[in-house]
Amino acid sequence: MRKNVKTFLVLALMLAMGIMTACTAAPKSSSESANESNGEKDDGKLTIGLSVGTLANPFFVAMGKGVEEAGKELGADVLVESAEYDLAKQTSQIENFITKKVDVILLNAVDTKGIAAAVQMAKDAGIPVIAVDTNAEGGVDATVTSDNYQAGKLAGEYVIEQLGGKGNIAIIDGPPVSAVTDRIKGFEDAIKDSDIKVIAKQNGEGNREKALTVMESILQANPSGTIDAVFAINDPEAIGVEIAQEQAGRKDEFFIVGVDGAPEAAEAMAKEGSSIKATSAQSPAEMVKKAVEIGMKVKNGEKVEELIKVPVTLVTQEELDSYKGW
Repeated sequence: MRKNVKTFLVLALMLAMGIMTACTAAPKSSSESANESNGEKDDGKLTIGLSVGTLANPFFVAMGKGVEEAGKELGADVLVESAEYDLAKQTSQIENFITKKVDVILLNAVDTKGIAAAVQMAKDAGIPVIAVDTNAEGGVDATVTSDNYQAGKLAGEYVIEQLGGKGNIAIIDGPPVSAVTDRIKGFEDAIKDSDIKVIAKQNGEGNREKALTVMESILQANPSGTIDAVFAINDPEAIGVEIAQEQAGRKDEFFIVGVDGAPEAAEAMAKEGSSIKATSAQSPAEMVKKAVEIGMKVKNGEKVEELIKVPVTLVTQEELDSYKGW
């Protein structure tokens, strides 16, 4: 009997201790529970997400370095993703940013219109979206870009000057984004009142390999001596065009003008006999740093301009020594 009483007392004591522990343990807040269930960070540290067209382009590599520098100054984590000019892939990247509850999304859209739904998802989640280098539909808070119209216009004016206002040229186009269409418009507006004729216009997709292929096609369709200049919407394309020109044995036939001011273009231009005569130079690192600044203002509830344009400058072979580059 005494043994049973003792056992009962032990069990009662254990039950009482369990009740006390349950009462003294602080319950988790609803927000903490939500954070655990949806992966939301709760350490208070800023996170910035950047999705670019492709990290195969040095322009976007420089942009990635710029956002990392800006993030370091803010004490923020930085996520940099390469979409490889794939709309579905970039949409997925934005969805991942939303899931990770980043504080600001910087977006270099691979398709200005096609990315609208993803932008709207981010906006619905309360995350500021700043378009960088090219605009994006869907309700971005602001767009920070080079003056791409100016970039094309400067290139067109240079072509007019070098050709004396007349000749046959080819244009190597690019992805369906505003940065590209603005460059093309600026270039075509510059040459519209001249006697310069566009005899070919094909999409080089913004990269060296595709530009090389389409330029080979253009060269096959147009006999030697019929092309005076080529305008490429970026420097990787310009380099691809020069390679095609060399392989076809038509090195001295025409010159090339690009856009970006990329290190590889400056290196190519510095070589003796290079056909790349000029490039409209941008500053990708400074552009993205400005975008981070604008994004933080939006996050803090401040009003910002909807469009911020960063000026570009034309760099020719003769001016390479004074060009600081990226």
